[in-house]
Order: sequence, then C-alpha cells, then structure tokens
Amino acid sequence: MNSVVTQRFINCHNKLKKELRVKSSRQFAMHLEYLPQSLSEILKNRRDVTIELLRKAIEVYQMNPVYLFTGEGPLFMKEEEYKNFKLLTIVTDSSNDEKIVHVPIPAQAGYASESNDPIFVQDLPTYSLPDYKYKVGTHRSFDVAGDSMEPTLFEGDKVVCSYLEPSLWESSIKDSYVYVIVTRGDVLVKRVHNKIREDKTLLLISDNPYYDPYITRISDIKEIWYVRAKISPFLPSPSSVKNNIKDEMDQLRNTIQNQSSIIENLYKTIDALVNGKK
Repeated sequence: MNSVVTQRFINCHNKLKKELRVKSSRQFAMHLEYLPQSLSEILKNRRDVTIELLRKAIEVYQMNPVYLFTGEGPLFMKEEEYKNFKLLTIVTDSSNDEKIVHVPIPAQAGYASESNDPIFVQDLPTYSLPDYKYKVGTHRSFDVAGDSMEPTLFEGDKVVCSYLEPSLWESSIKDSYVYVIVTRGDVLVKRVHNKIREDKTLLLISDNPYYDPYITRISDIKEIWYVRAKISPFLPSPSSVKNNIKDEMDQLRNTIQNQSSIIENLYKTIDALVNGKK
C-alpha cells in the first residue's frame, strides 16, 4: 500500500495527462529525469514517491507542496505563487526521515551564496534530535559567530531553527524574537522587529548594546529561520553559579534598602506637611 503523499502525486500526474500538459507517463518521467520503469512502479502502487522526485515535480510542473503534504489547496501552484516559492534542499536518512542540516561558521559565507545548490547543502554535516518537534517540518542549525547577541548567545553556541516560508514572513515574524536571517552575502542571528507591512523591511537588533540596530530590505533576504533552541558547549562552573546567585542577592538587598529609604522619606514628608498645617 503506497503512502497518501504518493497518491496525491499520482493525482497530479493524472491531471497533467487529462489536461494534455504531458502526452504520456514516459514524457512525464523524462522531463523529471526519472526512469520511466521506476515511475511505472509508483503509478501501479508498488513503490512510494521519493523526496527527490517530489522536489523535481514541484520545480518542473509547479505541483503544490501544500497539497502534496497536507491534501489542502489546489493540485498546482499559480504562476505568481510559484515566483514567490523557494525550493529548499533537504537531506534524509535511510528511512526517508528528514535530518537537521548544520551550517558551521566556515560554511556560512558559501551557504549565503549557494543555499539553492543541492550539492552544497548535501555536503554539510547532518544529525537528528530525539524530540518529536524536530521530526515535523524542516530544521537547520547554525553556529553563532561573534559577540553581537551576548549575553543571550555566545560564539560557539548553535541555534536550532525551523524554516519560515516566505509567504508567512509578514504575518508570522514576531517582534523581539530571535531569527536567523540569510541574506545574499551573510548569515545573521538577530532579534527582529517586523516592518514588512509598513515598508518591506526588517529591523535587526543585537542583544549586545554595543551594536546599533539596522534595517534590512526584504528583497535582500533569501531565507528566514525561527530560532527554537540553542546548543551550548559552555557549562558554568559551580563557583560562577554561586557568584551569580550572590550578585543577584546583593542587588535584591540593595533594591529593598533603597525602597525602604524612599518610603521612610515619604513618611517624613507627609508628617512635615501635616504638622505644618496644624
């Protein structure tokens, strides 16, 4: 029994033939650079469609990925929808489960310029996480470079992110949340203020106050990834934890003393006003 995604792929194939957009299944296979014999096995429900074949079908025939994976919407994208659609290269394991692609610092300049190149992406390191939330959707992780996001993120930390479709940027990007912004020349980890509706830009903000916020145009952005978690190689020593707690207690003690002084002065002022009226 083939999967529901395979059946939807077959539905798209049949509609293409019915509307005479392809003359035969063989022509359909050749356009997708796929063996006609292997396609025949899929059409006869003897094997499942592969991720790579789906990717090619979306690219060549504009099959609607939302329909293929959820069953919702039309079978094919409109021309305008396809122009705004980005085909993302993914990597799967032997069980056809999607893996998390990691982009280390030395590869980030190349990733910014060649993120559409399947060979470049497939050569990057990959891994899996046990949490179920990382099994749904496309995830990628990036090394944090520099000190612009300290004290939230430090150089050497890794941020694990979920992919944000360009069609959702305007409605889904939340102010003050952390995102990875892939531009035409760089990979940036920043807090974001969404100004797409007003002027088609994002305001990128560093947690380190030394760095000033700056504006980036949407037209210069290739990908946006929502940061869901961080993996840090640093573990505070017991002494530093104790020092942090002591510092926090000292700050709390000073705050209480200051508040007490303010209240005491307020009482004195009230007494002076009351006595002055008598």
